[in-house]
Amino acid sequence: MTQGIYVSAAMPGSGKSLITLGLADALHRRADRIGFFRPIAEDAENDPMVAMVARRFDLSPKVCRAGLSAQQARGLLAAGQREEIDAQCVGIYSEIAREVDVVIVEGTDLTGQDAAVEFDLNARLANDLGCSVLAVVSAKGRTTAEVADAVDVTRKELAAAKCSLLAMMVNRAAPGDLTGITSTLRPGASGKAVYVLPEIDEIAQPTVGEVATALGLRQIAGSPEQERDVESIKVAAMSVGNFLRVLDPGALVIVPGDRADIIIATLASTFSPEFPVPSGMILTGGLAPDAHIYPLLAGAPFPVFDSPEDTYGTAKKVSEVRSEIWSSPRRKAAAALGAWSNRVDEAELLERLDLPRPVRMTPLRFLHELIERARGERRHIVLPEGQDPRILRAAEILHRRDVCDLTILGPEAQVRELAASHGVDLRGITLIDPANSELLEGFAEEYARLRAHKGMDVVRAREIMLEASYFGTMMVQLGVVDGMVSGAAHTTANTIRPALEFVKTAEGVKIVSSVFLMLLPDRVLVYGDCAVNPEPNEEQLADIAIASAQTAVQFGVEPRVAMLSYSTGESGSGGAVDEVRRATELVKARKPELAVEGPIQYDAAVDASIAASKLPASEVAGQATVFIFPDLNTGNNTYKAVQQSSGAVAVGPVLQGLRKPINDLSRGCTVEDIVNTVAITAIQAQGIQAQDTQAQGEQ
Repeated sequence: MTQGIYVSAAMPGSGKSLITLGLADALHRRADRIGFFRPIAEDAENDPMVAMVARRFDLSPKVCRAGLSAQQARGLLAAGQREEIDAQCVGIYSEIAREVDVVIVEGTDLTGQDAAVEFDLNARLANDLGCSVLAVVSAKGRTTAEVADAVDVTRKELAAAKCSLLAMMVNRAAPGDLTGITSTLRPGASGKAVYVLPEIDEIAQPTVGEVATALGLRQIAGSPEQERDVESIKVAAMSVGNFLRVLDPGALVIVPGDRADIIIATLASTFSPEFPVPSGMILTGGLAPDAHIYPLLAGAPFPVFDSPEDTYGTAKKVSEVRSEIWSSPRRKAAAALGAWSNRVDEAELLERLDLPRPVRMTPLRFLHELIERARGERRHIVLPEGQDPRILRAAEILHRRDVCDLTILGPEAQVRELAASHGVDLRGITLIDPANSELLEGFAEEYARLRAHKGMDVVRAREIMLEASYFGTMMVQLGVVDGMVSGAAHTTANTIRPALEFVKTAEGVKIVSSVFLMLLPDRVLVYGDCAVNPEPNEEQLADIAIASAQTAVQFGVEPRVAMLSYSTGESGSGGAVDEVRRATELVKARKPELAVEGPIQYDAAVDASIAASKLPASEVAGQATVFIFPDLNTGNNTYKAVQQSSGAVAVGPVLQGLRKPINDLSRGCTVEDIVNTVAITAIQAQGIQAQDTQAQGEQ
């Protein structure tokens, strides 16, 4: 039977959308099919929360939708037709429930004229839909005692309404009050934990785009990027010197359009690393700046708007803009999910539900699980390409989601300037300039020692260590960090070469290779080697097969290895087939417990009916999960063909065989690709740490 969870605000401004997002993320990883429903939305046809959830979790309009508009609901209430609201919402909910295992229902915001009426409406809808309630209390502006009382009152009101209470959560607590609130809360009838989440500035602060939309502002110049947090508001009504003294990073500058001095000073501040970069600028009073200033404004690294209202009126309206989690879904959602994962015990919370175990591994679920696994045992990853905006954006998201510790390499002033110009927040992320790092001399000496047999001296080694890829690799080698991800702006060779020089291959491995994790609609396959070795010999093929099987296990795929060729079993002969046959025998000799078949054709490896006729006794044929291609030409073309023809998501290449995890990015990678590769690298580092710990225990 489909389960429903009704996320209900107990008071205005609870921030329940954060709870909805965290709950959806947790459920999506634990249920095959989820749905989302907002019974009443301001604009039922174009609700932004519905759009964000649909996009993030790949839900169809059939199972992710809104019901009535707020205007329709108010009209029905005014006409005394409350039952019609219930009937329409139950009808839509039932349509969603027929398609999924669990439905998340997000109630109204209690922002109408009568919050008590809305609370009662939500309680009644929860009962009519047969949903258990997850109630959200806001701690913002309340003492710890007031929060505890609010939780008790909410419990009593829901009990009086005969609602089934799944959980209570307190949101928007001041970070310093988390412990105090937790200890002050009184247990309810169930004795279950009440989770307390902090106020998150990154969510509470509106973006420049939200401000522009709310005020109906027209952009007249500057950067088109409006997904920039407004961290403060600065009304420029003072001299230039005093203004620059109080200008903060991320400030939205509000200035009359004829104050050329302030406008120019704000622009000039962005060219010096000693001054902050604002999030945007609003020129007020309908006053156009001097024509000679427009060319300068055009190149501003922040958006510039004009407002017909005076400065005071504009500033007042800006201060009233309310931020929403869906306004900047990538960055704000990352911060929300980071807070959720740190403060909510998902396993305990979901034990309160009786959910069917998922039977399919969808691409989205796999990628979400990557993030959760990476977060489970914190590792430290270095990103050498600090002058690529994609790297900076990915680092911000990873930090906000609290996935791992990060170090970015590059000239610090230039990296910070690039980040500021793109509205990226690097607080909490370590920046290192190899040229000025106290680590440089020790790294150079170690590199000279490791490469002494090649005639390397310290002077030359110092020059080499100035290259970010070498510096980052040495950080991994010496345990300063646990792994490295590079390649967004450099070649694969540039990423791998330093690792081959001194990190070397793992014990028992003779070759570095790669796999792609191919995410099909219902399962994950592993393809190797599609990126590194052009023409591996039989021993190298065996190495690649064993390494690929180990990688599969690391990422939750049961390895059944198909050694691919143009012939299956004993049906063919020839140099290439015989090489695959010998490679298969080497794998069986080295890893007798591993399920492996070869030579085998791709169709016999994946199709059970074909396998039944060609290799009926095989434990791999028809159900292979790891595919080893005979050469790079075949592998690279096949993974791209499958990717393009089937819509599969290709994650990788994931490098394997090195003693420590170093991974390569394609130069066309997206921010999401970088995030996923960092998560993969962190998981690999966890595996290496576990192996090292086990080895030490056996000594």
